[in-house]
Amino acid sequence: MSTPFIDPTTLSPHEREHGSQLAPRFDSHGLITAITIEAGSNQVLMVAHMNAQALALTLETGQVHYWSRSRGKLWKKGESSGEIQHLVELRLDCDQDAVLVVVEQTGRGAACHTGKKSCFYRKVEMGPAGPHLVDAGVEQVFDPKDVYGG
Repeated sequence: MSTPFIDPTTLSPHEREHGSQLAPRFDSHGLITAITIEAGSNQVLMVAHMNAQALALTLETGQVHYWSRSRGKLWKKGESSGEIQHLVELRLDCDQDAVLVVVEQTGRGAACHTGKKSCFYRKVEMGPAGPHLVDAGVEQVFDPKDVYGG
């Protein structure tokens, strides 16, 4: 699959930072960090990675795709759970090495495979034994056993 992107090495820093050419800077593994937020609330739902194919498919279809580092494969968000993410807006940071994906989270509203609305459902608190994680009160939208099996 060819991608609609410009080779970032062909652009000057000024062109990359201020121009209109889409030239994502993928890392040595061919990935770019994708921060996904919910349209309207601006709540951070998840952080994942995209390769060139995932980014191109997201732009082409309007449904968000990612690259799963753990599974080593392309995946459309919600293909198993039904929690599809519809692209509302996509932004690149100043040097085009990270993307901000603004989505309408569909289905029951869970972005996390644990069934939570957001993957950021715990917060760090300091205690006598040092830092530890505690529940941040993020809504549980579905039981992952019911969706993905035991």
